[in-house]
Amino acid sequence: MERQRVRQATPPDVPALRAVTDAAYRPYVARIGTVPQPMEADHAANVAAGKVFVTDEPGTDEPGTGPAELAGLVGAVVVEAYADHLFLDSIAVHPDAHGRGVGRRLLRFVDAHARALGLPEVRLYTHALMWENQEIYPRYGYDVVERRVDGPYDRVHYRKRLL
Repeated sequence: MERQRVRQATPPDVPALRAVTDAAYRPYVARIGTVPQPMEADHAANVAAGKVFVTDEPGTDEPGTGPAELAGLVGAVVVEAYADHLFLDSIAVHPDAHGRGVGRRLLRFVDAHARALGLPEVRLYTHALMWENQEIYPRYGYDVVERRVDGPYDRVHYRKRLL
């Protein structure tokens, strides 16, 4: 369905991108004891650099369909290409869209994007206290590479080799 596609973010998406990112990461602030990096990202600069891809809730662009809080953007990924891998800097799904396949759609897009760029793997990390992520990523083919403390962040690093 066309409305379920993942597309490159544009400058008008920045306020919604910020709202989705904040909603997705806000629950972790108390748990990890600091603001997650994606909440402090320069969204406008990332969009201008072509690093952000977003997806909308299917059907909500039509009046009277779907909850108002989900009208429009419900998920985003921030990626950066390196010579030997695609780095998945952040993935955010609005909590009201959980269970609707948005995260799966975004992760599949990341794999396809890496392949289109000719890159052999995707790398990412998550905070060690974001245990939900540590259950999700292995289901999508990611392997733990290492655990390392970077400043205030205790991170579990993952990689997924693409065949």
